[in-house]
Amino acid sequence: MKKILSHWSIAFVTLIVLTYIGFQDPWVKEILRLKSFDYVLQNEVKTPSEAVSIVTIDEQAIEKYGQWPWKRDVLAQLIFDLRNAQTGIIVMPLLFSEEDRMGGDDVFCEALGYGTVIAQTGTTQKTTSNAVPRGVAKIGDPLPYLFEWPGMVGPLPKLAECTSGVGVINTAPEIDGVIRRVPLLMKIGEEVYPNMAIETIRVAVGDPSYQVKADESGIIAMRVPAYATINTDTNARVWVRWNKEFKTISASAENFDELAGTTVIIAMTAEGLGGVVATPTGEQYDYVISAQTLQTILDGETIKRYDELLELLAGLLLGIAIILITRFLPYWVIGLSLIGIFGSGVYYFQYMFTTQLVLVDITWALLTFFIVGFHSTFNRFILEFRLKQQIKKQFEHYLDPRQVAALQKNPDLLKLGGDRREMSFLFMDIIGFTPISEFYKNKDDPEGLVELVNEFLDEMTTILLNNGGMIDKFMGDCIMAVFNAPIDMPNHAEMAVKSAIEIEAKTLELKQRYKERGLPDINVGTGVNTGTAIVGNMGSTTRFDFSVIGDAVNLAARLEATAGRGDFKDSPTLYSSYTMEQLENIESVEVDKIKVKGKEELITIYKPV
Repeated sequence: MKKILSHWSIAFVTLIVLTYIGFQDPWVKEILRLKSFDYVLQNEVKTPSEAVSIVTIDEQAIEKYGQWPWKRDVLAQLIFDLRNAQTGIIVMPLLFSEEDRMGGDDVFCEALGYGTVIAQTGTTQKTTSNAVPRGVAKIGDPLPYLFEWPGMVGPLPKLAECTSGVGVINTAPEIDGVIRRVPLLMKIGEEVYPNMAIETIRVAVGDPSYQVKADESGIIAMRVPAYATINTDTNARVWVRWNKEFKTISASAENFDELAGTTVIIAMTAEGLGGVVATPTGEQYDYVISAQTLQTILDGETIKRYDELLELLAGLLLGIAIILITRFLPYWVIGLSLIGIFGSGVYYFQYMFTTQLVLVDITWALLTFFIVGFHSTFNRFILEFRLKQQIKKQFEHYLDPRQVAALQKNPDLLKLGGDRREMSFLFMDIIGFTPISEFYKNKDDPEGLVELVNEFLDEMTTILLNNGGMIDKFMGDCIMAVFNAPIDMPNHAEMAVKSAIEIEAKTLELKQRYKERGLPDINVGTGVNTGTAIVGNMGSTTRFDFSVIGDAVNLAARLEATAGRGDFKDSPTLYSSYTMEQLENIESVEVDKIKVKGKEELITIYKPV
């Protein structure tokens, strides 16, 4: 019982520790969670975007217009060409913080007035240069929850006044350096700055500012007033979907008619100019982040996170379930449970994302499940292995090997305490042992006496074990055997009497063998009785023996003390009427009615014909 309690205690302690660690949200859990989210993000079916397109400053454009940076009037003409093609908002994730040395800022400024959004970027320097904040209507205080940069570098004031919008191009990589969530609002000092994607939305709908609501848990809502509420996390980040493919055309193209009606992002892709970032779908040009973020907002199908407390609760419940499963059910059920729960978890994970766009963190729950499952299963295996070895050690000399194997398979048969059941009991003793002992004494050969007794008892033990009996104990030259314990034996009475008959026959064979060796005559007396007694492991939890007690046992011993002796010298096998009544294939004859010690009534005794 102490070992079982220890197993349970350790398993539950392991579960509680894992749940506590999960509640602390360590980096290991974060990595596992993010990598699992990458799996579903990577497997989204990519579809063409009808809202966003890309114009690339690629090698062909460089060849046509010269090396970068281009004169601003070239960029202006590109914007005019796009406008002539009836495109929507033009987004330029490019920083224009210095004047054009060729004097093209005036014409560039004119071009920017046609619904164009340009970039500014947060810096590690605390000085802020030409930063362009954006008005935000606040409910609560969102500033403590926003990602913060020490400083900001914005466009030339002249350009900032000309353009329709200025957006931040900084991102916030996760713990592993991969960009999955993009902050839509950022903080510099006490000012709020919008991301380029959300700034593009604001320009498109014509709103002058943003609205954001916060409480003690963080950001709970944000929106452009004329646009739908955007689902973000508590830090104003939006999960980016990477499920769109964008129509792409070189800036060197003669016309851009195919881009009509789309928001156009002018991006750097020429060798050595375009930056590359890590995303769930692999390395991508940095402009892809702006494009995918913008598309995610436009689709209005932003990704949501599941309740983290419920995820932890799921892990706790799964852990409790596996402890119970590993304690009471077969190993094949444990294996199927592990496979089934893992498969169900993965299916639910994918189902919630594909149908609800909800990211469910199943990694910690499954990790808890498998750690506790492995721990519990391993402990159970060790306990069972030790118990089987104990059973083998205890019974290998007293039971047939097949019975030992059955006990190892079902150790519950050997529970500490008593089990009341009907059994048959056999006592066998050597009659006339004194002359044999004197023979070896006269020869000064005690070793020979022991060898003879062991040889004789070995032959009798083999008979008893072959007939399914359990050797309860050896008492000098006497053997006590039990039938129908610990293994069920429906015909236990018949097998006990059959054993007695075979013992009688084997004794005649041995007498002849011993006679040839010049040894004294040897005889046995065997008594058999059937009745109800208590059987089980008797003793303490640290030291016990599997045995039987009861009046029926005592009667068998009394019959053994009578068999083959005195008036019953010609009846080496005697058994009670209780045994005889259960014999189907052995003919019996009544011998006598006798009175035995401890019994008031006479006992009718029988012997086999």
